[in-house]
Amino acid sequence: MKIKKLTALFLSGMMTFSLAGCSGSKPAASAETVSKDTGKQITLRMAWWGSQTRHDATNKVIELYESKNPNVHIEAEFYDFDSYFTKLDTLVAADDVWDIFQLGGNFPKYIKNIEPLDGYIKDGIINTSDTTENFLATTKDNNGSQIGISIGTNTYGIAYDPELFQKAGLAEPENDWTWDDWKKDCITIKEKLGIYGSSKIDHFIAGVTMRASQAEKDANFFKKTNDGIESEDPAPFADYLKMIKELTDDGAYPDAGAIKEIKDIEGDYLVTGDAAMTWVSSNQVSSIVHASGRSIKIAPVPRLTKNGPYGMGVQSSQQLCISSNSKTKEEAAKFINFFVNDIEANKILNGERGVPIMSKVREAVVSQADDSGKIIYDFVDKIGNFPKEDSNVISPDPKAEIEDQYKLLIEKVQYGDVTPEDAAKQLLDFSKSKFQH
Repeated sequence: MKIKKLTALFLSGMMTFSLAGCSGSKPAASAETVSKDTGKQITLRMAWWGSQTRHDATNKVIELYESKNPNVHIEAEFYDFDSYFTKLDTLVAADDVWDIFQLGGNFPKYIKNIEPLDGYIKDGIINTSDTTENFLATTKDNNGSQIGISIGTNTYGIAYDPELFQKAGLAEPENDWTWDDWKKDCITIKEKLGIYGSSKIDHFIAGVTMRASQAEKDANFFKKTNDGIESEDPAPFADYLKMIKELTDDGAYPDAGAIKEIKDIEGDYLVTGDAAMTWVSSNQVSSIVHASGRSIKIAPVPRLTKNGPYGMGVQSSQQLCISSNSKTKEEAAKFINFFVNDIEANKILNGERGVPIMSKVREAVVSQADDSGKIIYDFVDKIGNFPKEDSNVISPDPKAEIEDQYKLLIEKVQYGDVTPEDAAKQLLDFSKSKFQH
């Protein structure tokens, strides 16, 4: 199969920036935003990871905040993902973490370095009146403590080309479609169009963590206490591996070698026209629509049964946290409040980190969104409104070794080196061993 290549843009190396306050005169700060310590210069350190787009927008928001708070100066650092956590780990060891820092689902690793926000919310320093308990719950720890405020929510889905479905004589996916439906569609697309039914799937989510929640109501693969696994039955995982093996053998799903040819979302086989579907995070939809240059839609991830649990809901993509060793915690809380509630700031941020959790902010951002942006907001709202009992929380920060081991196992299954049943058993045995002390 001939794979068309697209030009991709890459951010190279680690970029660190220190932002000086605005020079010259600044607009007068309002009574609502100026610090109680007027006249006293306060310095906050803040860091995040992400793209150049995120960097530029976040810097503009910092400048906006400094213009409204003349006595606050924010020193900002920006990194690529890997470099960010390398730096964070160094700062953790030195008890010198930034005052405000960005985290994702791996927050349990840094829980001792995070200042709980409950007191700042109670005192009204961080205003959460314009969001819901469900959104706040995405950044709470297992004890119910608010350890961060989400700065974007997302979920997962199946992006697809409706025109290719039509050419293959297929109806478009419904909200309650199943993995059996997905498999049949993949095979039909291969037979009718000579392309992959689907590009790469995030097998660890689809075949392990989400699979466990779909197979048994109120179940998770990882314990919510993050100290072991709940799953004992290998059958649901074996069935998934068997499905991928059969599709690979039929040429309806790419083998491990073809998967490795995909370097980024812009080079995905859905984008190049060599597949009719792909797994996608909701905040990647805009990139995949723009890269493909044609109509792309997004459907919920398939279920095991039409009436069965969906297994996953809306989750926080990133959150802002305050360092437990910060000497300016209240000022850090004020900035976080501004970051998540200020309309002007969020029009600059433009939902790049995911769908905002504050309703007025969400309305303002979606009003300026293009068609692909509106797809994201509509889809996240759809998943967010699925019955709560259909969705389980996927435990954060799974052991990296377990995911790496599963990737090796699924390749062995695809190449016929191990049976799906043996691979599923090996997955559970390996996972249990990683939590033994």
